[in-house]
Amino acid sequence: MAQDVCPARSEPSLSFLQGLILGQLSVVLLIAAFIKFFIFGEAPSAEETASIRATERRSRTLAHKKSLLSLRSAATQRQGSQPPALPALNKKKSSILRSNPPTLTISSILDKTYYKVDSHQPESLDWFNVLIAQTIAQFRSDAQHDDAILTSLSKALNGNSRPDFVDEIRVSELSLGEDFPIFSNCRIIPVDEDGLQFGAGKAFDPKLATREGARLQARMDVDLSDMITLAVETKLLLNFPKRLSAVLPVALAVSVVRFSGTLSISFNPSNPSENTPTKMTFTFLDDYRLDFSIRSLLGSRSRLQDVPKIAQFVESRLHRWFDERCVEPRFQEIELPSMWPRKKNTRGGDEIIANIEQSINKAHGGDIAKEARQAVETEADGLRYRRRPVADDTYSVSGSMPGSLPGIDMPT
Repeated sequence: MAQDVCPARSEPSLSFLQGLILGQLSVVLLIAAFIKFFIFGEAPSAEETASIRATERRSRTLAHKKSLLSLRSAATQRQGSQPPALPALNKKKSSILRSNPPTLTISSILDKTYYKVDSHQPESLDWFNVLIAQTIAQFRSDAQHDDAILTSLSKALNGNSRPDFVDEIRVSELSLGEDFPIFSNCRIIPVDEDGLQFGAGKAFDPKLATREGARLQARMDVDLSDMITLAVETKLLLNFPKRLSAVLPVALAVSVVRFSGTLSISFNPSNPSENTPTKMTFTFLDDYRLDFSIRSLLGSRSRLQDVPKIAQFVESRLHRWFDERCVEPRFQEIELPSMWPRKKNTRGGDEIIANIEQSINKAHGGDIAKEARQAVETEADGLRYRRRPVADDTYSVSGSMPGSLPGIDMPT
């Protein structure tokens, strides 16, 4: 009989109400932890962040150089195992043109320009700073004259890449700064076809610079302390479960306060056989320093101002954008136009007068400059015709009596 009795079921230790309360508390704790560590969490100091980024860039550059050297050694071994190439056919040269001089190597260029790589003192580039400052000042003046730069920024920010949950982006503040970059400590360094310095830390050996692709590279220090600001306003849209379920206003202002680094510039000569023009390449070394000042504002009523994590995220994205475009081993390449003097590029002379006349006509809405020129020419012709010779300075009127006033007929 005792075996037929069903055992009593064990009741759950927590009721439904207790489980609901526990679940709500866990959600609240997760939200509180998110607010504390993400929104109000302190970002690392600027010095610590800059040191970490510099270490990462340096390790990336060293890894790139190591891979280049390994590929170079493998290519050298492969070329050594291949049979020698057949000699190229000699083309018949013109008897009119003089024989070309020997190709100038890096060593001969340095000798003819009296530049000693190991002992030459770095240059200050004061003249270059003046020209760059004048160019930037003109650019800032043109930007204030019309809204071209504001229109371009608005089109770029509201292009096809803008996601659907972001409303139209409006530029609320734009400042191009007041100071100018200072270039200094310029030096010339021979590099190979991959941009690696010949015998880094050792005396320059001219024999190493004779292989194909070697070129001269100018390296200069750049320092800029300014306040270049771009501020935008937009709204984050929540389109679930229905369109515009929630709207979060967002304001963000990014300012570049300082930039310092090393700029490398080199020229790649043209190749007539491959029809490639002369190109200028520039890049920044991995030892640069770029500091931002980022301000943020979230919400319309209960606003969150200057959230550290947002500033850290935006700054990391800007550094990544800069590293992927013009920090070694990546570089920018610009094609240079032909430097031969041409008639279509000639300016000055009568064109200056014509431009002045055109600007005057455009400003006053009439052909005032042409009328002024015709008036001056008419006045000059009148003076030329009214001028008399010295012998005809005595006034005489036909039919006038002696002693009469000149130019008045006396009655007979």
